[in-house]
This record gives sequence, structure tokens and C-alpha cells, in this order.
Amino acid sequence: MTMIRSLIRFGKRQLHTIVSTEIIKPSFPTPSHLKTYNLSPADRFVPSAFIPLITFYPKIDTYHSPLDQIISLKNSLSQTLTKYYPFAGRHARIAPTYVDCNDHGAEFVEAYVDSTLSHFLQNSQHEDLDQFFPYGRVWRYSNPGAHDIQTDTVIPLVVKVNHFECGGVAVAVSLSHKIADACSMIHFLKDWAKLTRVCSKNEKYEDVPIEPPHFISFENTNIKVPEFSLGVSKDCVTRSFIFPNAKLNELKHKVTTMTARSEQHITNPTRVEVLTWLVYKCAVAAATKNNSGSFKPSSIGFTTNIREKLMEPLPDNCIGNYLMGLVFQTKNEMDLKPELLIGELRKQKMGIKRLKNVEAFLSLFLNFNLGEGERKNENAYICSSICGYPAYAIDFGWGAPIKATIPGRLWSNSFVMMDAPNNEGVEVLVSLEKQEMDIIQRDPELLAFC
Repeated sequence: MTMIRSLIRFGKRQLHTIVSTEIIKPSFPTPSHLKTYNLSPADRFVPSAFIPLITFYPKIDTYHSPLDQIISLKNSLSQTLTKYYPFAGRHARIAPTYVDCNDHGAEFVEAYVDSTLSHFLQNSQHEDLDQFFPYGRVWRYSNPGAHDIQTDTVIPLVVKVNHFECGGVAVAVSLSHKIADACSMIHFLKDWAKLTRVCSKNEKYEDVPIEPPHFISFENTNIKVPEFSLGVSKDCVTRSFIFPNAKLNELKHKVTTMTARSEQHITNPTRVEVLTWLVYKCAVAAATKNNSGSFKPSSIGFTTNIREKLMEPLPDNCIGNYLMGLVFQTKNEMDLKPELLIGELRKQKMGIKRLKNVEAFLSLFLNFNLGEGERKNENAYICSSICGYPAYAIDFGWGAPIKATIPGRLWSNSFVMMDAPNNEGVEVLVSLEKQEMDIIQRDPELLAFC
């Protein structure tokens, strides 16, 4: 039966045909004083990886031919790259310290899928999303594309537009994590989509009101910044769990009630806080059960956006990696109480709010090694959230996407949270070893809120 499923998936990938690949360059050359974009210590620290995101759009009543769609997308991408000029440059594949903003362009791939959009969404597994991305660029730097003439450099931005036989479209985008975080990526996609949407109505690009993104080019120092790395096992699988709003309210009430008599009564918990606690608790329980009931010390690192938390906040469209890791250590099962985990994360967030500006953040960053938890604990988990980021507002003129998600096998022991379609809850992508995934998928405590 397993072989049959594999053959079916293999067949699905064979029905996916690439029809064109080209490079899209900025519509105007980058000024000479902006040709070198230095990376921050935080940029240099993040893993060498692509951040992938895919948005699905049904066929709309006002018909646009695939050719018209592609021409519009290419023209607007060229205009957008003028503002997001590092995305059209090149950086080193290994330990980059800067981006050469040489206007060599982004890679643009067009493909056709021999399936309807509804059939794919109803019958696919999470790993089937990978086929929509160009040349395997899902998370890791691998499989150089058609225009990677020098394999020691990276094309930071790659796009693949997939046409379904029903007229639906999937836009898959991979962006180098070395120059941007998820917040940056979604700002870029919203701006690109806005230009596409407005200018398909024959308006001029220069008349579209888009606030220019902020790029801070940092001083290029000789300070060595270790790169954070997370492994992926061949046995690692990723599955999606949807937590409806009604169930999230029940979970919030549960956490509030559970902590009422503790020294750290958790009031007004957020959906991200309660889900971080629940998924981590259940993942540790699955690891314990898979280890013959023997508990292993663990830790969870939660990445948080610091832009608005600084005393001198950064604009929301400040492009780069403005993330801080909050770390919670679990020495024994008693440490899994919600008041301990949520209380500690809140305490560390308050510490960020005492930082004056981005320079203070980077100074603290250089003195804080996020990898400590990974080295000291046998089980290290990492969690991030893009809840509240407007992925469902990426409208190219075809309406809001019916689904936006992150593909691929995430890093081992990782969780990513994002808004569910129509704001009906939260989707959590969970990546674990297969044996532990089999356990957590049957965990009654987790399933009670799905």
C-alpha cells in the first residue's frame, strides 16, 4: 500500500510541466551608492535557507488568459525589484556577509499542472507542495537552477507561477533567509501583488502608492558570527493541524483556569502562547513515549519579531532579519506547566521592550548564543509564528488566496503557526520524527482542540 501511495505521488509530480524559465531584472538600475548591501549579525546568524510561501487562487469570473497573467506578473515584478534591490542581487552560498546588488535579477518559472486546484487541495499530502517550487528550493540551498551559472552564489529570489487546468493559479515564492524574514517576505509579496493588481487596469506603475521598504546596510565588520543550523532527518515528516477559533477560546480558558491558583496566574493568554505550550507539551510527551517512557531534558526556542517592541521601534516594512529567540528550558515534566512556559516567554519579551534601538538589539544578539539550548539538550524544539501577517491579503487582482501555506519538510522538531483560511483559526505545521508524529497525531489532548 505504501508503494502504491508513493507511485501516485510520483505520478503527480510527473504531471507538472515547466514551460519557461527566465530572469526578471529591475526596471531601473540600482544607484551606485546602493550596490553593496551589508548583512547584519542577525542576517549572518540565520540558517542558509530559503523561506518558501505558496498562495492558491481559484479561477475568477473576469477571465485573464495565462499569457496576460504572466506578462502582468513579470512587468510588475521588474518594477517591484527596483524598490527591493537586494532581492535582485547575488550573495555567497556559504557564510555571506553582504549582497552584491548587481541587478542580475530574480528567477521566474512558469509551469502547468495537469490537475484541478480543488482536486489537488483535497487529495494532496503536505510534501506534495514541493513540486510547485522551482528546482527544489524549499528551505535549503540545493539544486542550482537553470540560471545559477556560478554555484558558489545564490539567486535570492525565485518565483514559480503554476497554472491548473481549471484556470486556478498557485504562486510559489522562495526568498533567501539571509536577507529577509517572513515579515519582510510578506511585505514584498503584498507590494508586488498591489502593483500587479492596480496596473492590470492600465494605470501607470509610478502612480501606485507604495511606501518604499527600509533597508539598513550595516557596517561590514570582521566579527565572526556562527550560523545557526538545524538538521532534518530522513525520517522527519511535516503535518498540518488546524485549531478553530472556538477551540482556541476553550484552550485559552483552560490555561487561565489551570494557572488560577499558581504564583503566575496567566491572564488573557494569546492564541500563540497557548498553542506554543500545547504543541510543545504534546511533542515532548510523544518523544518520551517513543523513548520507552524515559523523559529527556528539552528546550524550545520561540522566534519573535522585534520591530515594534524596541523603545525606538523600526517600521514594519524594515527588511531583514529582525528576530530574537526566546528560550525555555525543560529539565523535567513538572516544567511543562503552562504558567512556567508562558510566564518565562512573557518575561523575556519584556526584556526586549527595554532595548532602546536596533543597535542595542544587535549588541545583545552578539552576546547571546541561541544555539546553547541545542547543544545542551538532547531534544531542542523551535517555534515561530506568522499569525497576524497578512498572507491572505496578497491579491494580484484575482481576489484573496483561498489558501496560503508553507511547504516542505521543516527542520526537525519545529512548529510554524499561521492564520487559517478566512481567519477561522490557526494552522500549525508540525515537523517531527515519523514515530513521534504517529504518536502526536493520536494524542487526545492535542486532538481535543483541533
